[in-house]
Amino acid sequence: MNRRNIILGTLSGAGVLLAARFTLTGESAEEQQIAPTVSGTSAVDNNLSAELDWHQFAAQGASFPSVSDVLNLSKQEWQERLPPAAFQVLRQEGTERPFTSPLNKEHRDGLYVCSGCDLPLFTSAMKYNSGTGWPSFTSSITNHIGTKRDFKLILPRTEYHCKRCGGHQGHVFKDGPEPTGQRWCNNGVALKFIPA
Repeated sequence: MNRRNIILGTLSGAGVLLAARFTLTGESAEEQQIAPTVSGTSAVDNNLSAELDWHQFAAQGASFPSVSDVLNLSKQEWQERLPPAAFQVLRQEGTERPFTSPLNKEHRDGLYVCSGCDLPLFTSAMKYNSGTGWPSFTSSITNHIGTKRDFKLILPRTEYHCKRCGGHQGHVFKDGPEPTGQRWCNNGVALKFIPA
């Protein structure tokens, strides 16, 4: 069995365990609607390379929180933990102004983690310049993001959140580049970059 098959087996197993955890704990109906965010053969292959990048950090001794270490803080605790701009986006589902994030010009290899709880959400291999003014990605790290429908602008959009702390990150659209065709449009203040 080659390395690719071993990693695919491990990732598939993790997905089954995660699904079982949600079923057994009887989470709320809204949380049960959170579903895997990438489907299709090309997207899965793209996520496999992202998972390999993510596992390289762990192999080098880096440690990050896991999705199962859920972080629930009070509003006051979040206000103490986060700068005002990050609090407004992560906890109140705000949107930062376009072209204001220094992450738009970040081109080094590394990981993009939730600025609220440090859960890795994207790798640098997923990032691309969408021209929209926000950091954009073609996919996300498998099972680290949850989605829900958002009707704030009348037309339905898919909003996504960090699965560990529930922090609002941005919206995913179907106008991205191949192979996924997705654009994960993220607020820069909701992310921290960790160089490889």
